[in-house]
Amino acid sequence: MTAPALRGVTLILGGARSGKSRFAEELVEATGFDRLYVATAAAYDEEMAVRIAEHKARRAGWRTVEAQRGLAAVLRTESGPERAILVDCLTLWLSNLLLAGVEPAGEVEGLLEALRAARGPVVLVSNEVGFGIVPDNALARAFRDHQGRLNQRVAALADRVTLVAAGLPLDLKLPKEPQ
Repeated sequence: MTAPALRGVTLILGGARSGKSRFAEELVEATGFDRLYVATAAAYDEEMAVRIAEHKARRAGWRTVEAQRGLAAVLRTESGPERAILVDCLTLWLSNLLLAGVEPAGEVEGLLEALRAARGPVVLVSNEVGFGIVPDNALARAFRDHQGRLNQRVAALADRVTLVAAGLPLDLKLPKEPQ
């Protein structure tokens, strides 16, 4: 079966180091469109700075916008019919909100509205956090619950949802064929 052309909203899920970011980058590169990388990570420590540098090294030819929090505004401003946007990742975006003491519900609604209004393809990367053990503290449990609900809401809206494990993509939802 041939992979569907990239259109609408695509959600790429997976665990840490599963290959989800690389898979998402390949989807966007295959469009031939102008490529915009929306980076949500903040380098709070040296290890995270190294991860960010690795991602940047792979993205020659991409324009990058940093959006640790204002994700919906970036999508509304940057979306266009000949531009493919990659958001990497929703997990860090949600973490940034929670660490800043922001209740995520309003931000999530704004994100969903921006995705519905997008004028070009948007690919979002997110961690699937529901496969692990129950966290031992309230903040981690709240994060896991918010992340699970965010993934469900974006997946419901998305045209395509792909789970990546061990570098292998498994399509969970594919776009409906035009009638």
